[in-house]
Amino acid sequence: MSNSAKSLLRGAGIAVLGGMLALLVAGCKVGPNYKRPDAIAPQSYRGALAPEIATQSAVSPASQASIAEQDWQSIFIDPALQALIAEGLKNNLDLKIAAQRVLEAQSVVGIVRSQQLPSVNAGGSFSALQLPQGLAPQNSDGTKNDFIRGGGFSASAAWNLDFWGYYRRQTEAARAELLQTEWAQRATRTALIQQLAASYFQLRSLDSQLEITKKTIQAREDSLRLTQSLENYGAGSRADTRQAEELLYTAKANLPELRRQIAAQENAISVLLGHAPQDVPRGQKIDDQPHPAQIPTGLPSELLERRPDIRQAEATLMAANARVGVAKAQFFPQISLTSMGGSASNQLQKIFDGGNAYWYAAGSLSQPIFAGGRIRSNYKYSQAQQQEMVVQYQKAILNALKDVSNSLTAYKETQSRREEQTRAVASAADAVRLARLRYAGGNTSYIEVLATDTDLYDAQLQLAQAQSQEANSLVQLYAALGGGWK
Repeated sequence: MSNSAKSLLRGAGIAVLGGMLALLVAGCKVGPNYKRPDAIAPQSYRGALAPEIATQSAVSPASQASIAEQDWQSIFIDPALQALIAEGLKNNLDLKIAAQRVLEAQSVVGIVRSQQLPSVNAGGSFSALQLPQGLAPQNSDGTKNDFIRGGGFSASAAWNLDFWGYYRRQTEAARAELLQTEWAQRATRTALIQQLAASYFQLRSLDSQLEITKKTIQAREDSLRLTQSLENYGAGSRADTRQAEELLYTAKANLPELRRQIAAQENAISVLLGHAPQDVPRGQKIDDQPHPAQIPTGLPSELLERRPDIRQAEATLMAANARVGVAKAQFFPQISLTSMGGSASNQLQKIFDGGNAYWYAAGSLSQPIFAGGRIRSNYKYSQAQQQEMVVQYQKAILNALKDVSNSLTAYKETQSRREEQTRAVASAADAVRLARLRYAGGNTSYIEVLATDTDLYDAQLQLAQAQSQEANSLVQLYAALGGGWK
C-alpha cells in the first residue's frame, strides 16, 4: 500500500471518529430547557360587557373573535387615514430602524452558530531560487541545477466539541434575541398605526373646531350688525353693541391658536410618514368616524399570543434561560480537536508524491480548577437574570390587562360623553335661537343672548373634543388588544 493511500485511510479514520463524537455530543446539553411560566389570566376583562347584560345576549363580546384579529383597514375606514397609515408603514424611520435591527440579529445568530462547527483552513506556498553557477548543485547527469523551484500545500482543521451544549445554548440565546427583535419590530408597527390614527383624529377635531369658530364668527357678525341697527334707531343701547363686539372678538382670538395647533399636528404626522413637514390630506369629518356600540374583545388568555410586547418579554426570558445553560457548561471540561495535513517538496513535480505528504492530529481537554469564584458567580448571575425576566414577563402581562381594561372603560365613557354632549349642543342651539328672537322683539336684554351664545360655542367645541376622545379610545383599545401588527 502506498504512502498516499495510508494517509487517506488515516484521514478517513479521523473523520469517522469525529463523526462518532459528533453523534455522541449531540444529545448532551446542560442547563434548563425553556418552559413558559404560569400566567394567571382572568376570565374576562374588567370594564367589558357586564355579566348580567352578557347573559341576555346570544353572543357576548368576550366570546366573539377579538377586534384585534381584524386588519387595520377594516377598523379605520377613512380612505385618507388608510393612505396615511400605508405610507407610514412604508416610510417611517423608526420602523426602518427596527427592520435593520432584525437583520443585525440574524447576522449575530450566524456568527454565534458558527462556533458549533469545525473551522477549516487551506493554504499553499511556492518558492524559487536562482543560484550562481559555482554554488549550484550538480545533477546525476552532470548538469548544474542553478534554478530551484519548490512549494507545497496544506490544510488544517480545528473543532471545539460542544459536549456540554455551551455553544448550542449560545445559539439558542441568539435565536431568542432574534425573536425578540422581530416582536419589537411588530410592536413598533402597532405603535405607528396607533400614533397615526390618534394624530389624524386629533387633526380632524381641530379642523372641526376651526370650522365651528368660523361659523360662530359669522353668526356673531350678523348679531353685531343687528345690535348696531337697533342702537341707531334707538331701540338698543351702546352696551348691547359693546357686548356683541366682545363676543365677536373673543371668537376671532381663538383662530390663531387653532391654526397653530393644526400646523403642529400636520408636522407631527409628516414626521411619522418619514418626510419633511407638509400639508396632510383630509377625509371624513370627525363626527363621521365610526363608533360601534360594542367591541368584541375575545379572551384575556389570547393576549399572551397576540400582544407584541408580551411576546417580546417572553423572547427576552427565553434568551436569559439559555444563558443559564451557557454559564453552567463552563463548569465542565472543554474538549478540542486539531488536525493538519499537506505535502511539500523542493521540486514542484514531486509535491503530489506520497512520500512528501505529512499529517498531524491532536486533541486537548481543559478543566477549570480555580477561577476565584468567577464561574460560580457568573452562573448565579445568569440565574438571577433569568428570574428577573420571569418577573418582567409577568409584569408585561399585567400591564397588558391594565391597558385593555383602561381602554374599555375609556371607550364606554367617552361614547357616553359624546352622546350627552350632542344633546347639550342641540339644547344650546335652540336656546340661542329663542334668545335672539326675544331680543329682536324687545322682550329681553342682550345679556341673555350673550350667555346663550357663549354656552353654544363652548358646547360645540367640547363636542368636537369628545368626538376626538371617542375615536382615540377606539384606537387605544385596538392596540391594547394586540391589533395592528399583522
